[in-house]
Amino acid sequence: MSEQVTETPHTTVIERRSGGGAIFIGIVLLIAVAVGAFYLFNKSLNDNVRTDAIAGAAKDVGDSAKKVGDSASKAADDATK
Repeated sequence: MSEQVTETPHTTVIERRSGGGAIFIGIVLLIAVAVGAFYLFNKSLNDNVRTDAIAGAAKDVGDSAKKVGDSASKAADDATK
């Protein structure tokens, strides 16, 4: 009687999984981008509101200066009569 020994090759598979740190960093970056976009959007709106307010004030000053000029012109005309 003879003994036959057959050895089969073994393959070892090693799976690497992340601990979730990459997902956490991704979420933090997404939140940071959202906050930055919100800030820039609001800054743009505030600049537009400020520009409109300044333009309105300048128009009011221009109208007042025109009224003063008209009044001065009328007073000068009345004085020469």
